[in-house]
Amino acid sequence: MLPELFSTFKNYTKEKFLKDLSAGIIVGIVALPLAIAFGIASGVSPEKGLITAIIGGFIVSAFGGSKVQIGGPTGAFIVIVYGIIQTYGLTGLTIATVMAGVLLLIMGFARFGSVIKFIPYPVTVGFTSGIALTIFSTQIKDIFGLKIENVPSEFFEKWQVYFHYLSSINYYSLTISVFSLLTMIFWPKITHKIPGSLVAIIISTVIVYYFKLPVETIGSRFGEISSSIPEPHMIDINFNTIRNLLQPAIAIALLAAIESLLSAVVADGMIGSKHKSDTELIAQGAANIIVPLFGGIPVTGAIARTATNIKNGGRTPVSGIVHAMTLLLVMLFFGSLAGLIPMASLGAVLVIVSYNMSEWKTFRAILKSPMSDVAVLLTTFGLTVVFDLVIAIEVGMVLAVFLFMRRMAAVTNVGVITRELKDSEEQIIDPMAIDKKSIPEGVEVFEINGPFFFGAAEKFKEAMQDIEFPPKVRIIRMRSVPAIDATGINILKDVYKDSQKHKIHLILSGVHAQPLFALQKDGLLDLIGEDNVCGNIDLALERSRTVLGLDNEKK
Repeated sequence: MLPELFSTFKNYTKEKFLKDLSAGIIVGIVALPLAIAFGIASGVSPEKGLITAIIGGFIVSAFGGSKVQIGGPTGAFIVIVYGIIQTYGLTGLTIATVMAGVLLLIMGFARFGSVIKFIPYPVTVGFTSGIALTIFSTQIKDIFGLKIENVPSEFFEKWQVYFHYLSSINYYSLTISVFSLLTMIFWPKITHKIPGSLVAIIISTVIVYYFKLPVETIGSRFGEISSSIPEPHMIDINFNTIRNLLQPAIAIALLAAIESLLSAVVADGMIGSKHKSDTELIAQGAANIIVPLFGGIPVTGAIARTATNIKNGGRTPVSGIVHAMTLLLVMLFFGSLAGLIPMASLGAVLVIVSYNMSEWKTFRAILKSPMSDVAVLLTTFGLTVVFDLVIAIEVGMVLAVFLFMRRMAAVTNVGVITRELKDSEEQIIDPMAIDKKSIPEGVEVFEINGPFFFGAAEKFKEAMQDIEFPPKVRIIRMRSVPAIDATGINILKDVYKDSQKHKIHLILSGVHAQPLFALQKDGLLDLIGEDNVCGNIDLALERSRTVLGLDNEKK
């Protein structure tokens, strides 16, 4: 269970450091507005979001089992953190987060990490889609500048209050929100180097400050923003406290485990590596024990920031540490300026976050799947929106167990399942690993691991849409996919359509018998072409050279 950082410096070069340094600084800049927005939306002061990203991000990178994972606050926790604060206060949140950290440590040392990745995707989509809708509903007040003292926490009551106060719209706030949204939507067409959220916040802050617009800012709501890391404080835990906060703690631990390992698996597919899931859980546990002592909120792996790290050249935990140091320097020297940021602009940032979290395309695809998938999806989604994320996670996990057992009964490739349940430290050196192959320029390889983990493929597809310079050939390795269902086929269809749109040649590698038959029956095999379905990675790379015309150059 040795952290990835310990093996980083064996063959670490100046060139690798410069790439990690550049990627870490860029990710730090991307994380800045998100950390502030997540903190505020969770019901705490903005600096607590920054503290979480700084300390949590450092611990996850320094002691985690992924080479490129970026840790910090995420949108997935907004709903659950806000609910815990409303019920148990800030002290209750601190204790629940520490308890969750202990549970994550237990899960890591008990080697539960590899089991979590087999949670069916309809469960995680139901959670995240429900959370996305809830986050969106919490931002209506700030986007429209509504004069509401106390917004109810219940979903339907919240919207009733919004409609009641609709006449109190602040059109200056609405204009700032719309401007920020349009900036974030269209800025990527100019460049991906500087995040649109940061551009929108800087410009809107300057406009509000210069023209003295009557809109609410972070400073007017929260007062002066601290630009320093507070000293750690001890917490008082007794048996009654543990009993009362056990359910929220379990919910935080499970959500942190699911989010972080989902992010780590997505990263594996993008860099051709394999993370140590148990080590990653231990690092997440340590982060969630330490961060609350400094006033922070729950920590987990951040998929979007991890993908940004990879796309900008980060390949070792050093980039994640640089990201944390970048945020620390920004907080120390420019933290006080955060008070000038208009709440309407932050509301727009969270609307974009909720849209990206909604996974509406995947949601729609799963609705075409077998009824068992649809039932699980709608149940977890409905419980998250209407009731409580804690209840949704509890019920969702029970449904996940039954769905998992049902699906496992249909899978006969025990060897693949057994391999997936082992952490990477127990693996024999893989001679077919992508880092041992010569990949032609313009070729991108992504590997899907596990029979049901097509969430990784969907997340990969979303991440690829943000690439400034798309590859000419995209190879998807499926050697570890013994079975595929309707959800997986629909997602592969989307990947194919996206590749066609961007003129990317798609190649499948190592497809097993069941997935091959399913793709043929669905008609997707005819679209991709039999020449583009190769038996192994060597044949796939050879096919990519043919597509690129490199074979002709050799001749």
